[in-house]
Amino acid sequence: MRVVLAEDLFLLRDGLVRMLEAYDFEIAAAVESGPELSRALAELEPDVAVVDVRLPPSHTDEGLQCALQARRDRPGLPVLVLSQHVEQLYARELLADGTGGVGYLLKDRVFDAEQFIDAVRRVAAGGTAMDPQVIQQLLSRRSVGDQPLGRLTPRELEVLELMAQGRSNAAIAAQLVVTERAIAKHTSNIFTKLGLEVSDDDNRRVLAVLAYLDQGHR
Repeated sequence: MRVVLAEDLFLLRDGLVRMLEAYDFEIAAAVESGPELSRALAELEPDVAVVDVRLPPSHTDEGLQCALQARRDRPGLPVLVLSQHVEQLYARELLADGTGGVGYLLKDRVFDAEQFIDAVRRVAAGGTAMDPQVIQQLLSRRSVGDQPLGRLTPRELEVLELMAQGRSNAAIAAQLVVTERAIAKHTSNIFTKLGLEVSDDDNRRVLAVLAYLDQGHR
């Protein structure tokens, strides 16, 4: 699996390269700036991009902007974002097109190699890997009194948040200590209340929900 990695801090970039190689990933490129990232994504066509949000020369949101442009040029390009902060506007844009794997991890909440490698693999396979704090901030932008989110029960909101993390019905059931059948019922109710077509595809249903909320339907 070929990876393009963008991280401006040498020690962190080198550590990520060594970690990925230890788990049999091929590093197609490891870059430190926005222009280098844009060229690498355009020319190398990797299986997945692992991108820091803030890269030179602007040190603002250059990495995420490059990733978004790359997905416009190559729809469905899997992108895993690493950041110290939640950039809500661009995180929503990344999620909203509903194609390809996406992930958004907060650097200080990645606690071991297996957690990170699992996220890279899941995104590369077309799934999602979202830090719960990212999901909370994306969902909290809309008040629970707003429609249609306000139609959901507290339990349905809890299930929605776990869905948005990329969890399957079985995983949600295990965490909430209920039956998988109960979660299937909650999931069906969520899609009905949000006016969304039910799908058994975890990634597609998560992206559909987040895109729906992002676009401000009421």
